[in-house]
Amino acid sequence: MPRPRHHVYVIELHPDVLQEPRFRRCNPGYVDGKPCVYVGMTGLDPDVRFDKHKAGIQANAFVTKYGLRLLPDLYEGFNPMSYDEAAEREVEIGIDLRSAGFGVWQA
Repeated sequence: MPRPRHHVYVIELHPDVLQEPRFRRCNPGYVDGKPCVYVGMTGLDPDVRFDKHKAGIQANAFVTKYGLRLLPDLYEGFNPMSYDEAAEREVEIGIDLRSAGFGVWQA
């Protein structure tokens, strides 16, 4: 069995992302004042992945433009894990945060 090496991660986005129509449309249950986040998964260390997003390398446009910082309290207890576990956990985290009123973007 291969060693688990995948990570889920959550990046806080600047509230200005709420001005983006696509982001707003995907978050009809957003509660004013709650954080906006990007939830992803990677085979890299989350810090390295965040730096790549900010540098525009294999990046999500919302993270490149609005990414502020990683929010390790929301994910680090899960890492590392297998690819399949990470893919599942990424979706679960997005659902949980949306149900808490967060604005969420996932690739």
